[in-house]
Amino acid sequence: MRSTGIRRTLVALGVGALTLTACGSDGDRAADGKTRITVNCMPPRSAEVDRRFFEEDVAAFERKNPDIDVVPHDAFPCQDPKTFDAKLAGGQMEDVFYTYFTDARHVVDIKQAADLTPYVKELKSYGTIQRQLRDIYTVDGRIYGVPRTGYSMGLVYHRQLFERAGLDPDRPPTTWPEVRAAAKRIAALGGGTVGYADYSAQNQGGWHFTAELYSRGGDVVTPDGKKAAVDSPEGRAVLRTLHDMRWTDGSMGGKQLLVINDVQQMMGAGKLGMYLAAPDNIPILVKEKGAEYEDLALAPMPGGRATLIGGDGYMFHRKASPEQIRAGLKWLDHMFLTPGDGFLGDYARAKKNDAPVGLPEPRLFTGAADARDQQVKESHANVPVENYQAFLDGNQDLEMRIEPPQAQQLYSVLDGVVSAVLTKEDADIGRLLEDASAKIDGILARG
Repeated sequence: MRSTGIRRTLVALGVGALTLTACGSDGDRAADGKTRITVNCMPPRSAEVDRRFFEEDVAAFERKNPDIDVVPHDAFPCQDPKTFDAKLAGGQMEDVFYTYFTDARHVVDIKQAADLTPYVKELKSYGTIQRQLRDIYTVDGRIYGVPRTGYSMGLVYHRQLFERAGLDPDRPPTTWPEVRAAAKRIAALGGGTVGYADYSAQNQGGWHFTAELYSRGGDVVTPDGKKAAVDSPEGRAVLRTLHDMRWTDGSMGGKQLLVINDVQQMMGAGKLGMYLAAPDNIPILVKEKGAEYEDLALAPMPGGRATLIGGDGYMFHRKASPEQIRAGLKWLDHMFLTPGDGFLGDYARAKKNDAPVGLPEPRLFTGAADARDQQVKESHANVPVENYQAFLDGNQDLEMRIEPPQAQQLYSVLDGVVSAVLTKEDADIGRLLEDASAKIDGILARG
């Protein structure tokens, strides 16, 4: 999902959003003979601490690699969907550029990505990254990008409201009927308290519908990616649950057409029991919305089948030279892919600057690299890690599912379905899904 901005926040540092600017390469050779690379997603000056960390790490890299000159660019946000394709087509994209997971195939299809396959063996950390994340940037057996962070969706809940409602905060809901029952009890506390909230505008409703559909074992499109699959028993169950929580139980409150900021405000104010989110929401709720870490907990996606995953990584401009690709891979290793070190992994530095350490994600590595990363993180943890144990344990049993093709266009269609169910008590779920399927088929047919 692109439009919410929640995954633009630096999970490891939790200080501010990462950003980029739109400028092309300054050439692969500086006047002094160094290999020059332009990179994006540098934190803006307004994110003072993140900016300082980034600059420190770039300087340290250049000291270790005196033959490489790194030219970082910044703006807001890290990637703007409205200008992304134009930058690529116009040759204005940086040599090493930020992408969401859902961009990978598209960038390859329009022939704007360098093939990293001959060079990736030089990326020391590549083999330690989770295979399912590496595969996102692998198209037809060729490697076109490197993951930087990954996330999965779960259920954020308010422990204090659980206790007040007579629910055990150490045993969060694991099924959708349990979510519905808990939401009803929380809403019964009164005083404007809402049991469960969901998005239904700005494509965010379609995004959450997809996550809820995955959680029940359903899908948005058929396995070949050519037809809609939302008009299914699982799709109808998602909408029926939302309808009944909204209209029968009254546990979702009267205000609808919510987006992420609305829901985060409710949770931060202690007026919301549960909503779906990734772990990176937690520091936002504390630092920006007034919540306390002790009151927030995270459970796996209800339903027990699957969870939606996403994240970001870097790809290389199709005109990048072999020297620039090698330099860029070294930079990625230094900045993001060394367990317990670098911009995302220096937990000691993060803790010293009052950033949250100990959140359950991102979890990028496997094997010894993961063990090292987790050990360093645990030794510097400054948040109640026990509040996230259910999420960590439950995720072991869930299938990890990436967003569907043409995600934003599909989410726009599905937004209308979710908003209709939450704003019209007599909404015809079957007709809504039939109409949505026809629209999705058209989008997929156009490619």
